[in-house]
Amino acid sequence: MKKNQEIRELIAERRIFYYEIAETLGISPVSFTLWMRTELTPERKQRTLEAIEQLTKR
Repeated sequence: MKKNQEIRELIAERRIFYYEIAETLGISPVSFTLWMRTELTPERKQRTLEAIEQLTKR
């Protein structure tokens, strides 16, 4: 199983692109991709989930 599988599934389910999340977080798309390669820290996970929710409400 890949790292951050729950978040990956949520992103796919909500049809959001990584670059959109990165933009919302204020980081580069490359940085976000690197974040997703390892288990997210609780802070990063929370920030990512908040960004997903924000993008879902648009």
